[in-house]
Amino acid sequence: ELGFTVAVGPEAETAWYNFTALNFPADHPAMDMHDTLYLSDDVVLRTHTSPVQVRTLQRHEPPVRVLIPGNVYRRDFFDPSHAPMFAQIEGLAVDEGVSFVDLKATLNHFAHRFYGARPTRFRPSFFPFTEPSAEMDVQCGTCNGAGCPVCKGTGWVEILGSGMVHPAVLEASGVDSERYTGWAFGMGPGRMAVARYGLPDIRLLYDSDVRFLEQLGK
Repeated sequence: ELGFTVAVGPEAETAWYNFTALNFPADHPAMDMHDTLYLSDDVVLRTHTSPVQVRTLQRHEPPVRVLIPGNVYRRDFFDPSHAPMFAQIEGLAVDEGVSFVDLKATLNHFAHRFYGARPTRFRPSFFPFTEPSAEMDVQCGTCNGAGCPVCKGTGWVEILGSGMVHPAVLEASGVDSERYTGWAFGMGPGRMAVARYGLPDIRLLYDSDVRFLEQLGK
């Protein structure tokens, strides 16, 4: 209803699309083998859906407004809030005059539609491909803000990272950063479900227990 279309891209991705074009410095720890699954010296299982941002901007001139769903892979522990392979949904909007105000308004609209009247907050953060950057939290649905293992006692669950697209990413994609600005966000549907339904463990979503999954549809 906000005018987004869907874009997709390959799960086996070159390091240039996965890192270099997204303004990762050559010595960034995310590029190490203990964080990233390498298929060859220059091909990785993508660690995020952000490479599709670059591919989309290479194919289409702004204005661009897309949602990017897909699986991503990281060398991560399988614990109550992490999985080594998980789905991600990314959003990208690039046009003349796009601002951080537009980003906050869009994400708050989504959060209120998805979670109801539950409080949200933005916190400053850092990502190589956005500047300024922010993480968005929603009040924990498991403890209603009182503090529990799911929210690590804070009363809040991080649901996404976001920010204004870095000019270097626009230039790498062939977009004039003097004329256009943009914002992007990335969220994990699994973590969104944990926050929405107050689940104690993200691994419940991977167990294929029909009795549990049927409860989510009620």
